Amino acid sequence: MKNFFDKLYKGTKKDFFVELQRRLDGGEKTFIVTANPEAFMYGEKDNIVRKLLLDKSTTVVADGIGLVKAAKMLDIDIPERIPGIDIAQQLLQFGNDTKKTIFLFGAKQEVLDALKQKIGKEYPDINILGMCNGYVEDKNKVFETIEELEPDIILVALGMPVQEKLIYESLDKFNKGIFVGVGGSFDVLSGTKKRAPEFFIKHNLEWLYRIAKEPSRIRRFYDNNIKFLFKINKEKK
Repeated sequence: MKNFFDKLYKGTKKDFFVELQRRLDGGEKTFIVTANPEAFMYGEKDNIVRKLLLDKSTTVVADGIGLVKAAKMLDIDIPERIPGIDIAQQLLQFGNDTKKTIFLFGAKQEVLDALKQKIGKEYPDINILGMCNGYVEDKNKVFETIEELEPDIILVALGMPVQEKLIYESLDKFNKGIFVGVGGSFDVLSGTKKRAPEFFIKHNLEWLYRIAKEPSRIRRFYDNNIKFLFKINKEKK
């Protein structure tokens, strides 16, 4: 698993956003994986996820604090986490400032509709070329539409690993675009769900807030985070 950590972006959030803006302004095709322990656990058992995580052209950032702490245990310096929702917000701001185009794929239709309204109010100069909810049957067909539209920013909210696999398998067909799998971020960005209070964000406890709000997440947390720590301890030894 250490090879996944070697691939992680090792700069600060501020440095990353400077690089992100440069890539967006230059039309540089970029695939960003916002990784947490679950992503690395998938990489251990799924060959496609493993391949995309290790691909030299993929940018992998530590979305989860679990990765930052695990990296420290392995003597790898990851200064801070870079949450996917922060990346999405920065891309919206950068896109608004420079009048870029965007495609939104994922979540429920009502969430997308609310997000479209919010973007229209808060980022009026970004152009939404299209959007599609995550419940469409033929997701590859959606990517064919995205390919035709050639947006500058593509946010895919289908959850790990579906969103990452879909992006990775279609990436070669594109000449440009910043592609990011953003999980449940559309719910928060649209205002449909509230993000954790500032205390939880500041102390890297958003995971605890989510579990408190949705206790059904406990089993998933155990399968991907507790088992992950056991693997890291084993790796360290």
